[in-house]
Amino acid sequence: MTEIPTGAPSPPLPERIRRQRRHTLELLTVCAVGLVPWTILLAFTLPSGYTVRQWRTTWVGFDVLLLLAMAATAVLGWRRHRAVVVAAVATGALLVCDAWFDVSLALGTPQVWWSAALAVCVELPLAGFLIHRVLGMLRLAQWPGAPR
Repeated sequence: MTEIPTGAPSPPLPERIRRQRRHTLELLTVCAVGLVPWTILLAFTLPSGYTVRQWRTTWVGFDVLLLLAMAATAVLGWRRHRAVVVAAVATGALLVCDAWFDVSLALGTPQVWWSAALAVCVELPLAGFLIHRVLGMLRLAQWPGAPR
């Protein structure tokens, strides 16, 4: 496999792939722009406190999802399957979300320090490690557009 030098133009893509890429980017752009007024609306209309009925189900369900993502990442890694990249990115994203929700929902309570310590010492470093490893795998695979 030959390495594409940094800054070199990417090889031309087939028209179908270029069209799919453009449509995907257009969709993501519309969604991002649409999320701005929605976020502003929520900032002004959501109550600062809210009582929920399924608190345990929500948190246990999220942790089960995180567990499945971690397990999938481990299994795919042990099998040296290329889908480990997707699983690792998903696991990293879930870890960041877990840290955010743990800390933000504990604000104003004594548990905020435990949540912050767990986020800073476990969840965020593990997420960063996974993303760092994914970038390393992309570089190793010499994919066009991968950071070098």
